[in-house]
Amino acid sequence: MLALTLTADLTGVTDLHPNDTPEDPYFYTFKESNEVSGSKGEANFVWRCKSCKRESTATIKAPPIAYKHASPPKRQNIIEFDCRGLEFTEFKADGEWAAKGLESPTTFSSIDLQEGEWFDYDEKAGEEVSVKDLRWEMRRA
Repeated sequence: MLALTLTADLTGVTDLHPNDTPEDPYFYTFKESNEVSGSKGEANFVWRCKSCKRESTATIKAPPIAYKHASPPKRQNIIEFDCRGLEFTEFKADGEWAAKGLESPTTFSSIDLQEGEWFDYDEKAGEEVSVKDLRWEMRRA
């Protein structure tokens, strides 16, 4: 089992999570599971080596968990994978993320974390909000 973990400095926001719905899946998900040859099981990701024909799989164990505001920032699991015959080594935050205001009911969607930080203004709270100092890590779960 591997877990994608995140440590980030959240200012004025909490519950940071990928916009991941069945209608508009986040990039690491697939719209359907794939059958594993020679097995009755399914996996979200199936890869077969062209040279040796060995099959490797990865299955997302549960929906992503929102990253909660913490001071100081703490490493938190975002998503867990059951990997067989492969290991993910790096994560890139391509795609849209969402969060909600820490001191207001404001919802922020379409958050782009590709540059490693995000800034906006919460009009209801009257303060700047941000996500910065992102540190992604793949760890054994």
